[in-house]
Amino acid sequence: MPKLNQNYQNLKESYLFSEIAHRVADYALANPDKKIIRLGIGDVTMPLGSHIIQGLHLGVDAMASPDTFKGYGPEQGYDFLRNAISAYYAKNGISVDAGDIFVSDGAKSDTGNISELFDMDNVILIPDPVYPVYVDSNLMSGKKITYLSGDADNQFLPMPDKNIHADIIYLCSPNNPTGAVYNRQQLKEWVDYALTNQAVILFDSAYEAFITDPALPRSIYAIEGAKRCAIEFCSLSKTAGFTGTRCGYTVVPKELVFAASDGRNMSLHAMWNRRQSTKFNGTSYIIQKGAQAAFSPEGMRQCQDNIRYYQKNARMIADTLTRKNIPFFGGIHSPYIWFECPNNMESWDFFDYLLSNAQIVGTPGSGFGKNGTRYFRLTAFGTQENTAEAMERFNKLF
Repeated sequence: MPKLNQNYQNLKESYLFSEIAHRVADYALANPDKKIIRLGIGDVTMPLGSHIIQGLHLGVDAMASPDTFKGYGPEQGYDFLRNAISAYYAKNGISVDAGDIFVSDGAKSDTGNISELFDMDNVILIPDPVYPVYVDSNLMSGKKITYLSGDADNQFLPMPDKNIHADIIYLCSPNNPTGAVYNRQQLKEWVDYALTNQAVILFDSAYEAFITDPALPRSIYAIEGAKRCAIEFCSLSKTAGFTGTRCGYTVVPKELVFAASDGRNMSLHAMWNRRQSTKFNGTSYIIQKGAQAAFSPEGMRQCQDNIRYYQKNARMIADTLTRKNIPFFGGIHSPYIWFECPNNMESWDFFDYLLSNAQIVGTPGSGFGKNGTRYFRLTAFGTQENTAEAMERFNKLF
């Protein structure tokens, strides 16, 4: 009989979005005449830009000729895409070496897999509320978690406590689920804290393209010293609509070198490269050609057109909540709107109420941690027509 990984017993019975899908499916089966509007999962609805489609076609066409056919590619990503990503950083005033960039199938995989680089005996700080993958991936491996409390008092942007030592710190800005964004001074405090504690910040910037204020950092590497203490995870899922196409990238600077227990220095860059070379066969050449097109001037213009579309949806949701005097966060530099459940309802109760009475699907805040128990998340990734209709229903309900 195999000895099983009993750490799985510490997980919730089902992944948050699987539970949502199950409840919605049951409601739809019992109410086939009801139109359900889904503003829960952060999945995009706008099609890929035409320039990206052209890039994908170039990748497909290359597979049709023996002169251009591609088999196994580099696990780290093709140079043409790594260089394009490095140039994208440069346009935002940030220097990132192409050799520090690892192309992947999305930030979700990398934020989950990165924990393999770290020993069990670490103090791991994770914000609450938080994207469930950070928590679940550490629980699966038996690591212990210390939670950072995010709430209305600190605008859901928890800051370091100098009285607490940490080794690994998870940060997400713009935040999922709350939509909150760290400013430059706040991130500097985190970088200074990490350097003092010889800690590593795992920084998820999957939603950086939604930041419109140039004063707000779109990368942890906008902060001096961050390359000595931070790994950054990025995604084309929301930037370019690649939720179904799958492409992301992780930056692991070569400066990230720490002493092992035997006194020898170990490079996180080298470790991640070794991990990826062993466990990952690389992102499809076809997909990487599409991603390269996304980073071109025309590709970026089309991506920004789609982002502005979703930002308009966010404003519709925010305006509705404002009229109803319902406190909320996000919706400005983020596609997520995080609000207090009306009438002090618990978030899963509000989920059922909203589904049953308005046929709107959102995400219960308690799925992101105990601090989300009386909060709810809506996304701006629906169509404008469905978002407008959902807000009309919401307006009549409260």
